[in-house]
Amino acid sequence: MFDRIRPHSRPWTLAAAVAFALVAFGAGCTSPSAPSGAVVPVAAASGAAVPLPGVHAPELSSGWTDKPGWTSQHAMIAAANPLATQAGYEMLKAGGTAIDAAIATQMVLALVEPQSSGLGGGAFMLYFDGHATQAYDGRETAPAAATDRLFYGPTGQPMRFYEGVVGGRAVGTPGVLRMLDAAHRAHGKLPWRRLFQPAIRLAEHGFTISPRLAMLIANDKYLMNDPAARAYFYNDDGTPKAAGTVLKNPALATVLRQVADRGANAFYSGAIARDIVAKVRKHPTNPGLLSLQDLARYKAKVRTPLCTDYRRSVVCGMPPPSSGGLAIAQMLGILEAMPDWQQIGAQKPVRNEVGYEPTPFAAHLFSEAGRLAFADRARYVADPDFAPLPGGSWASLTDKTYLAQRARLIGDNSMGVAQAGTPQGATLALADDRSPELPSTSDIAIVDRYGQALSMTTSVEDAFGSRLMVRGFMLNNQLTDFSFVSSENGRPVANRVQPGKRPRSAMSPELVFDQKTKQVTMIVGSAGGPAIINHVAKTLIGVLDWGMTMQQAIALPNVGSTNGPTQLERGRVSDALVDGLKGRGHDVQVVEMNSGLQGIQRLNVQGQTVWFGGADPRREGNAMGD
Repeated sequence: MFDRIRPHSRPWTLAAAVAFALVAFGAGCTSPSAPSGAVVPVAAASGAAVPLPGVHAPELSSGWTDKPGWTSQHAMIAAANPLATQAGYEMLKAGGTAIDAAIATQMVLALVEPQSSGLGGGAFMLYFDGHATQAYDGRETAPAAATDRLFYGPTGQPMRFYEGVVGGRAVGTPGVLRMLDAAHRAHGKLPWRRLFQPAIRLAEHGFTISPRLAMLIANDKYLMNDPAARAYFYNDDGTPKAAGTVLKNPALATVLRQVADRGANAFYSGAIARDIVAKVRKHPTNPGLLSLQDLARYKAKVRTPLCTDYRRSVVCGMPPPSSGGLAIAQMLGILEAMPDWQQIGAQKPVRNEVGYEPTPFAAHLFSEAGRLAFADRARYVADPDFAPLPGGSWASLTDKTYLAQRARLIGDNSMGVAQAGTPQGATLALADDRSPELPSTSDIAIVDRYGQALSMTTSVEDAFGSRLMVRGFMLNNQLTDFSFVSSENGRPVANRVQPGKRPRSAMSPELVFDQKTKQVTMIVGSAGGPAIINHVAKTLIGVLDWGMTMQQAIALPNVGSTNGPTQLERGRVSDALVDGLKGRGHDVQVVEMNSGLQGIQRLNVQGQTVWFGGADPRREGNAMGD
């Protein structure tokens, strides 16, 4: 993987060596010779693209900004907003660990990116402490009073999606603070209180509304209906606050101070908890079931990560109730079992007018592998505490013999819609989950000077979650990640609503290790709804198979299928790719595919470790390090 970045015999500076690494593939980074840790100026963003009518995306597109990638020698953070990145970087500079930096980053994201994540949501995180990897599950839970009829209307039919989203009905017990608290107790170095100071300063003194946030406020149909959100995001005359407006959030600053002083318990009990429950249960048209007991009893879980081999790497992801780690492991395993992929993997993507894209045959195989993985996901994956996986373990779904059998279903033409397989131990008759999922998320990638690393994806589900604002933060609508339908043809849906259950997620934080050295080689994750799985998988393949840098792999066009049409990213693919897939029988849709990838990659230059960070040009994030 690193063969093409071996330095010449003459001494090189770090920047020059990394420049050679970038140029070796061909292009893609505008300023590879920037100083270590520098935030390199990038080109101005293009105008916002307009999504196709009827095609929903978790967050609307806000244009494309070319990004160069960033280098560092000791520690690095990549996050979805520069102010959040800066907060995490301050903690790394102060000697903090990856979890210290993640907490500071998340608190700022709650302020500057309220449409994507915050105190009222949940998160998944993979954490490597230098010796072992843990999977932290901070996913929201269904209230104890919930039943599998939660999303059925008065006529006995399932609700339309946004009938369930907006209001209190879909609010699950928030989990992110409990998760971060548990991880900090295990891996933090800096005092808990210190980690909240950057967000408190910004909330009290104000931050400038970014073009992306302004666009999302202006285009949301439901946000104004909540009085607190209306007062915060809109002017007195009802017009949305514009980009460049300085926005202060004293209510959130007060919450952050209380949590900083008293720990996560300040959020899960007392006045804050009472206000959350009141907001949910007293919604005038769509009240929910969340109770004070649900908040008080919430526990984050530490699970065993889902790790599988791919080429010379060990790829680790989140286990269920996240479906991301499992689906990505299946996709990689299916591709690795195909002789055709072994040949394709040695070939570089081809250049089109705006960058690189996979060859039509590579895109075909990638999309077909995705179909097979998503078919299994719809049938089998849910909260394992309620719906055990076939054979009692995810290993039945990543077994090499099983994946080789699945790979043999891929031919020269698209299969259209794949059927779920029958892995060993699959004895329970289940129906497929066909519910829509639109998680609005944010991703954080961090490596610290102690060798600890994390990949964390954090979410409130749809953009601005349930559109309910409490004390300056948004509440999630994560319960709509459950199946609206509890059974089909007399068979239960694994991902149906049940009390205390965690809804299935597509969030896919990933850590990649070298098989021989056991060192972290990649940290990556993304926003983007169910397509997160495809976004992260294409980035892994870009680096591991095609020898691209992290930034180049992130910038590859988003392609793939969630077991429906084959979707290609508008404005980033050529007619040749579209026609090549149509020629293989794919139902091609060219649509907005608004990922939110962040990633960090280990490079070895002259025997020295160099961290190379990338951020999605489709959003406003960046990376910093020293």
